[in-house]
Amino acid sequence: MSKYSKLIRSRKNWKQKTIMNGKQLRYQRKELLRIKKERNRYKREVRKLKKELKQKGPIQATDKETLIYIALQLFLVVRISFRAVSRVLEVLSEYMGVKKAPCPQTVINWVTRLSIARIQNVSQLVGPQIITDRFSNGLIWMIDISIGLGAGKILTVLGINANHYALNKNAPALKDVHCLGVAVAISWTGENIAAFLQKIIGVLGRPTGYLKDGGTDLGKAARLLSERGLPSICIDDVSHIIANLLKHEYENHPMFETFLSSCGIASKRLKQTILACLAPSKVSHKSRFMNLHRLVIWADQLLKHSPRGRSASGSIVSKLRNCLNDLPGCKAFIKRFLRDAVPLLECQNILKNKGLSTETYIECQKLLESIPAQSSVRRGFEAWAEKQLQSAKSIGQEKAGLPISTDILESLFGITKKHGTGAIKDANRMALRLPALCGELTREDAKKVRNISVEMQREIEDPLHSLTKQRRQVLPNPGKLELLDPNAEKQNLELIPRSKTWAKKPIKLNESGILLEKEQLSGEQEKTDKITTHFDAVFA
Repeated sequence: MSKYSKLIRSRKNWKQKTIMNGKQLRYQRKELLRIKKERNRYKREVRKLKKELKQKGPIQATDKETLIYIALQLFLVVRISFRAVSRVLEVLSEYMGVKKAPCPQTVINWVTRLSIARIQNVSQLVGPQIITDRFSNGLIWMIDISIGLGAGKILTVLGINANHYALNKNAPALKDVHCLGVAVAISWTGENIAAFLQKIIGVLGRPTGYLKDGGTDLGKAARLLSERGLPSICIDDVSHIIANLLKHEYENHPMFETFLSSCGIASKRLKQTILACLAPSKVSHKSRFMNLHRLVIWADQLLKHSPRGRSASGSIVSKLRNCLNDLPGCKAFIKRFLRDAVPLLECQNILKNKGLSTETYIECQKLLESIPAQSSVRRGFEAWAEKQLQSAKSIGQEKAGLPISTDILESLFGITKKHGTGAIKDANRMALRLPALCGELTREDAKKVRNISVEMQREIEDPLHSLTKQRRQVLPNPGKLELLDPNAEKQNLELIPRSKTWAKKPIKLNESGILLEKEQLSGEQEKTDKITTHFDAVFA
């Protein structure tokens, strides 16, 4: 190639580079001008806002209602501890015009009074009218039982709008539900649960349906209420149904125990090593099959890091294989479990976010096609879905979507146990704060908190059996174990709505299960006898 041709080629290359650099420089120049204009505009706006803030001065919270509202927001929305709420308000007190920030115990009292106020005002809650069930209150009641420390078990009833999915596009949140009643007892049977629900029905009316897990005690309570002339549909939670289907299918599988033990050994060997990031997350032994899919998915992903073939001695792959134990021999079990679990979990996600309707059921049927038709898991899920779809049609929710999950109630229990209870998970203390966590916080709630007097709060709190009080009385004082006498009179919490027009005493169930007490029954019998005598005299 001649020097002239080389010069022409280099010149062409130089021209192309110059053109590209010129385009880039022009683009950068324009972007810098735009950014400078935006920066100057933001600076002007900031200076303007600073002047306005100086003119207005700090946000004043001199009235107590505003202070209560801010404190409740910090606890219920931001979800920081009672001590943290007090510290934050102490830091902001100078800017808010607060002379003295409330102490943690004051914040605790405000949260407790909010629970009492919300339960007192539940009687004003009005649900939508169900055309096919005009005598119901238009609410679906979520019912579940949670355990605390000690012998106390918390029974909670939450109310959700039966038309939730017609009004909202997302799954229910805590702001969408209302706590209708909460009680603590040593044990809950079908009869006790039915009696508690009947007290709430006496104030709020009969619900459209009961949303519950597969517990026999809750099912018996619904059946007893139906026999007493208070029938409502029963809806089974989708998460528990899927967990039970997987349990019946895989609990007795020959590789199940081997898989669990191999996962445990692999987890121990992976920890405190360079491979610690590959260790599995902790899976609870209680309700194991509700979370077992996470462990199986982890095992499937881990085994993909160990391909077939030999590995070099001392390599990362060889170290990983030394930690796996018998996990590679469980590939058949893992593959089959994922074949059944993954479509079911996708169906569960659809039903939780959109509700159960004819449209969502068709979506689920398409997902279930990957599971063999003869599988008991698929047949069981389809039978459950068709049964619940009939319940949705009976109340006219087959198009909008039927609430099918109690996740919000489980979430409420989890928040209560971890948030604001301290080291001692006292059942009565946790139950007393449950209503405060439900519903949307407004300034009207701060006014209601102020209306709850100290006497009203003590009337509820003082008689309660408290593990915290027992710990303070017994643990630092040797020889005081007699204070823990199991035969001593104890009282557990029972918060239910009270109607203003009804008597102050709650309605109780006697041994025969009739609503009226003996005195009321005797009074009704006297009235009946008088009416009978009057008619006998007239017709004679």
